[in-house]
Amino acid sequence: MVVRLRLQRFGRTHSPFYRMVAADSRAPRDGKFIEILGTYNPIATRAGIKEIRLKTDRLRYWISVGAQPSDRVAWILGKFGILPPPPQRFSVNKMVPKKDRVEKES
Repeated sequence: MVVRLRLQRFGRTHSPFYRMVAADSRAPRDGKFIEILGTYNPIATRAGIKEIRLKTDRLRYWISVGAQPSDRVAWILGKFGILPPPPQRFSVNKMVPKKDRVEKES
């Protein structure tokens, strides 16, 4: 059984709230899970704070036994130092128009 660390969506339309769970990779996104590992609220409060609560000891356990985090969970765990931060998937050079782009000489 392949275990994935992923987000389960809760909340109303246009106001998401997520649980971070350990689940079988074959289970549906909002379906059966093994354990709740934390919560993530991407909607910022008036103070501009996005709330994230993690059970770090359980997250480290699941990673140690081979659970694979989803892309977004890996990004969150990288922000908190539980995993090394994932590499960036974009190049800053691609965001500049071609006529203004300065190519690096190798």
